[in-house]
Amino acid sequence: MKFSLYIAKRYLFSKSSNNAINIITIIAAIGVVVGAFSLFIVLSGFAGLKDFSLQFTNVFDSDLKVYPHKGKTIAFSPTQKEQLQRIAGVEAVSEIIEERVFIHYKGKNHIAYIKGVDSLYGNVTVLDSIMFYGEWFVPGEHEVVVGLSTIAKLSMGVRDYSAPIEIFVPRPGTGQINVMDPSKAFNQKSVIASGVYQVNEDLDAKYLFSDFEFAKDLLSLDDNVVSSLEIKLTPTASEEFVRSEIEKIFPEEIILKNRIQQNDALYKMLNTENIAVYLIFTLVLIIALFNVIGSIIIMILDKRKNIKTLHNMGATLKEIRRIFFLQGTLMTVLGGILGIILGIIAVVLQLNYSIIYITRTLPYPVKLEAFNAIIVFLTIGVLGVIASWIASSRVRKKLVI
Repeated sequence: MKFSLYIAKRYLFSKSSNNAINIITIIAAIGVVVGAFSLFIVLSGFAGLKDFSLQFTNVFDSDLKVYPHKGKTIAFSPTQKEQLQRIAGVEAVSEIIEERVFIHYKGKNHIAYIKGVDSLYGNVTVLDSIMFYGEWFVPGEHEVVVGLSTIAKLSMGVRDYSAPIEIFVPRPGTGQINVMDPSKAFNQKSVIASGVYQVNEDLDAKYLFSDFEFAKDLLSLDDNVVSSLEIKLTPTASEEFVRSEIEKIFPEEIILKNRIQQNDALYKMLNTENIAVYLIFTLVLIIALFNVIGSIIIMILDKRKNIKTLHNMGATLKEIRRIFFLQGTLMTVLGGILGIILGIIAVVLQLNYSIIYITRTLPYPVKLEAFNAIIVFLTIGVLGVIASWIASSRVRKKLVI
């Protein structure tokens, strides 16, 4: 093994008498470096984009959310609330009422969801991180916080008392609508926008935040019922333990979702895209490794006299094959390490100096992860071993006879 490795290093780092072979070897090595560099950059860039796409979940979605298994509401008594707050690992619990509503403002219409939240909602969600302009609503003052997309669509102003926002929601149990007087089929209230929130384009057009009691009155809901419960956990909480304790409190069947499960479609899409990007660039890397195979085969042909000499000195066919196998493996492994190092340097430069921008103010997001470096190294290592084995198998018995 030491003999084969020594000869392999000599062949790899020493110049050949044939200049064309030297050029082909350099091109093959550069291909490996560029392939590893590209794969690492793409994985780091996608990891940054993934975090950028999911950053709203950290500020908008709660650690755990309780949904009704059937219907739109859950019975939630003060006793259950006390039991929920006493669970080890639960930091805050917020009661939510949510329903689709029709919004009318100065002749323009929009369909959204009113989200009535209680005074503890600020303990579950960091409100300062989503507020874009204005102030959070004052409970009992018929104020709402509207998304930036809704503001733009309706050309709405903040604290415009001359033109209040009209909210309509169907009354429960009204039956068939009276065509002569359809207003009787709807509950209607007027509110003022006290502030504007911004999370992302979809959510900014979806929700209208209001006081919990206002939403309950608008929807004509009974006391001690909620649409959902949003729960914030302590940093050291055990999610499995909290889940089991919550399920004991509710006699009816409920649905419990963590932050990932609340956005499962988005997570699945991003993970699928990540795998697709990895496979595409792995294919590019495989194409680059064909140069390594070609380089080793040409080296075998160039070293035919040396191969015969080694064989006459006692080297077996297996040992001679191992020489070229180790040469190819060294080329891919060292090239992969160099490519990863260059990729790390590029990512660090982007993180510190924002060299590439998506817009004038938004630098391209990247993330430096050891996992990506390991993935690239293992990928190029495995592919390099396969390529080297294919090339070294070209050493046949007729070359040493």
